[in-house]
Amino acid sequence: MKETINVICIKWGHSYDAEYVNKLQNMIVRNTSYTIDFYCFTDDATGFNKDIIVKPLPILETKKEYQTKHSYRKEAALCDDNLGGLQDKRVFFFDLDVVIISSLDALFAYPQNDQFYIIKDWNSKGNTIGQASCYSWKVGTLGYIKKYFEENPKKVIDKFFTASQEYLSSKIIEKQGTLNFWPDNWFCSFRFHCMHKIGPLRHFLSPQIPTNRPGLKVIVFHGVPNPREAIQGVWNLGKKQQWKKLYKVCKPTQWIEKYWY
Repeated sequence: MKETINVICIKWGHSYDAEYVNKLQNMIVRNTSYTIDFYCFTDDATGFNKDIIVKPLPILETKKEYQTKHSYRKEAALCDDNLGGLQDKRVFFFDLDVVIISSLDALFAYPQNDQFYIIKDWNSKGNTIGQASCYSWKVGTLGYIKKYFEENPKKVIDKFFTASQEYLSSKIIEKQGTLNFWPDNWFCSFRFHCMHKIGPLRHFLSPQIPTNRPGLKVIVFHGVPNPREAIQGVWNLGKKQQWKKLYKVCKPTQWIEKYWY
């Protein structure tokens, strides 16, 4: 009998509603032969699927002004040594704005021992930064990352500002010497790999699933557009950024609905 896989996500505020949590759970369960225990750490579980295991948001024990600063509630607070009672269990974290297009069985079987795994960041050179839309670790091995932030919040934010995944990556390298990345072809960025690289051509050419990544499993929608916006062909820009519509544009992308449900 296969082991049960622990999948976690986090939701706070109003950027993503219950639909994103429910669809993430649905996609994961559909795309694996493993039994899934699906956890959501949140301050509002209204509208969740009934079999989602709801846990309170992890708390950063530091000055209040830093407890919810940027995304450190994710990259630092989720490193809690007893996260939701999951101590000593391997967990797989997924951001809410991902779209899963094929089987995750190989991903769930990939980690070895107590190692940490993350996506290699597409927007950085070298091997020192992970993209934190999907990462996996054994609960109880990363508590030092949370503790360091709690003791040095200003120092961390002065150095990394909003780049909380760079903070996470740096602390992993500091202790383990390197980052372990998922295979490159398993993940892609919607913006970098599905949309045309020449911005103005996006007015005429719809985003496509890349054909040069055999075994692609997950499309990551970091920033904007998110999956819902991409389906509609919306790229929201601030008033002072309207000129960027020359290249920040996304034609309606209906094929997302084939997977995102």
